[in-house]
Amino acid sequence: MVTDRGIVPARGGQVKILHDEQITMLHEATVEILGDVGIKLLHDDALEIMEGHGCSVDFDHKIVRMPEEILMRYVAKAPSEIILNGRDSKYDIRLDASSDVYVMGGAGALHVIDLDGTRRPSTLQDLRDLTRLEDTLENMDIAHFLVTPQDIPQDGFEMITFAEMLKNNTRNFYALVGGCREGLSHELEMAAVAAGSIDEVKNRPFFVAGLCIISPLTQRRDFIEELLACGENNIPVYIEADALAGGTTPFTISGTAVEINANVLSAVALSQMANPGAPCIYASSSGILDMKSLNLGGAAPESTLLHMAQAQLAHHYGLPYYGSNTPDSKLPDTQMGYESALHFLGCALGGVNIIHVAIGNLGMMSLANYEKCLIDNEILGATFRMLQGIDCSRDAIGIDAFREVRHSGHFLETEHALKYLRRDRWEPELTDRNNWDTWQMLTGGKNMQERAREKAIKILEEHHPIYIGKKEAREIDKIAKAAQREITEIRRRDMTWGRSSQ
Repeated sequence: MVTDRGIVPARGGQVKILHDEQITMLHEATVEILGDVGIKLLHDDALEIMEGHGCSVDFDHKIVRMPEEILMRYVAKAPSEIILNGRDSKYDIRLDASSDVYVMGGAGALHVIDLDGTRRPSTLQDLRDLTRLEDTLENMDIAHFLVTPQDIPQDGFEMITFAEMLKNNTRNFYALVGGCREGLSHELEMAAVAAGSIDEVKNRPFFVAGLCIISPLTQRRDFIEELLACGENNIPVYIEADALAGGTTPFTISGTAVEINANVLSAVALSQMANPGAPCIYASSSGILDMKSLNLGGAAPESTLLHMAQAQLAHHYGLPYYGSNTPDSKLPDTQMGYESALHFLGCALGGVNIIHVAIGNLGMMSLANYEKCLIDNEILGATFRMLQGIDCSRDAIGIDAFREVRHSGHFLETEHALKYLRRDRWEPELTDRNNWDTWQMLTGGKNMQERAREKAIKILEEHHPIYIGKKEAREIDKIAKAAQREITEIRRRDMTWGRSSQ
């Protein structure tokens, strides 16, 4: 939560979905699979690194089998504490394997439900406007590009979204590298315009690279290139497994948890073999295969349980955990409300360190919505109040207040009430608790979505922060456009090479 003192985490982890024996069972299954089935690494240098550090490697089939002792030796080298720097230091976060809970913004929607209710392709202007809107939210600690603009060339779009987040935000933010070392080089160059030098960025990186693993048990060449390049440059990474329980992983929650564990831990080990001490965050955006729609059920109760279990597993290895999903609902409606509330609360109680894609998404990240940014902020505020629990100290109970009021009057007039007014109560911004007549008088009978829409319009009219100078912004845009052209050419070349080598 963003406060006058900087970012203060909520304290989660009150619910342990796994007991110690179950954690041991999942760990033992993980090491059995890594030692028998193995991990497929589509990268020759990575295969050699693994072999050189004691793993059994089948170079013909690109399969690595990793003994438990080797796995645990290198996972233990990953730092348990990572500083996620903001470009503005008031947004710095100390991330570790405790049960501290932070929140990340939404991600990558290809379509937007606009403020007039129209569903349309997302634009670059949407990215700028939604980033400004999210900039006002006290319950968002880490930023993410909420939309993938569809009015720009899609090859190399990662360079453009990086530039926009850099110009319009000073929180730590999530970045896609572009699937190649060149992408990270260009992002470092852009970041250096804001920070003063590339060395300063490496010393105090204010973005984290999101690296996605394929299930089952496969790590692509571009993922490994990004992993190695980030390690070499001290850029923290989210090693993210995107598993589909019943599709790309076993049908059960436990089977999926083991696949994620094997995939992520083996990547962490590879990172440490190549660059000891490289900052790695155990991550997942996984969920279940819905048997009616055959789509990812991201906010299903089983998906929430999966993230709660995965957080415990990550902490078992001394690693911080990022995870969760967005509502499956396509509108900011009743389904969205219950999905977001249960998912946020479950993840927070389970000790998920970074609740991922928590702001503004609908339709399992396919949609972004302006009103939902504010509604999510409200739901998160209620979630964090529940995490605070109940103060049962003598002072909080109010023994003296009982003596003061005795059997007449009311407690609202006491000094005790004034003392605890802000301390014990969460004050919502959008939630209406008036009676019918007052609600009609004050709002004209508007529902929460309509009230959120009015507030969003007001914020967008009034909130125009300037986080970087015009000269620097032009330089960042110049680098981003050149980088996009280069990555486009790299991808075309790689596709041509791939076809000719088959």
